[in-house]
Amino acid sequence: MWRMEDVLDLYAQPYDTKHPQVCFDERPVQLLGETYAPLPMSKGKPRRQDCNYEREGTANLFMMVQPLMGWRMVKATPHRTKLDFAQCMKDLVDLYFPEAEVIRVVLDNLNTHTFAALYEAFEPEEARRIARKLEFHYTPKHGSWLNMAEIEISVLSRQCLQQRLPSLMALSENVTAWTLRRNRQAVHIKWCFNLDNARSKLIRLYPQ
Repeated sequence: MWRMEDVLDLYAQPYDTKHPQVCFDERPVQLLGETYAPLPMSKGKPRRQDCNYEREGTANLFMMVQPLMGWRMVKATPHRTKLDFAQCMKDLVDLYFPEAEVIRVVLDNLNTHTFAALYEAFEPEEARRIARKLEFHYTPKHGSWLNMAEIEISVLSRQCLQQRLPSLMALSENVTAWTLRRNRQAVHIKWCFNLDNARSKLIRLYPQ
């Protein structure tokens, strides 16, 4: 239970520019092309799309979200490897939160989500530089719902991925436009589940 309480403790803290909390997650995406060109929307008729489609492979989306700022970043990649994960961590440190002393990252226990990934991707000095600015907070096994990035991925899926995207470029363009729009609106995530809720509603999970 300590992992759940660790994450909930982190969520209860106010935003700190020197120690921001960032939730991180990913999801696969199937790339689909059209067999026949869709018929465009016309007066009194919606856009029409043939039920047949062509499989164009798969891609991956990395989601990084700071819920208290109303900020998120989505990165489309061909794969979901340790090297891809390491590059996302480098981007957090160097591009998105360069003024932070330590970035506290909430993530699940996927085997790519390790500090070792940094050492596979970069030279030891560079890997250590990045690692010094990261603090990982893992969700419990079977408790990935505690990661607020899953909420943002759900919104992205409903608002952006309910269409056929035939290539990595098309996927990237669509998620970038969605991200820019949502960041302009500064949409925050209001997290209501706290330690008191956990200790009352999940009491069966605590040692007796």
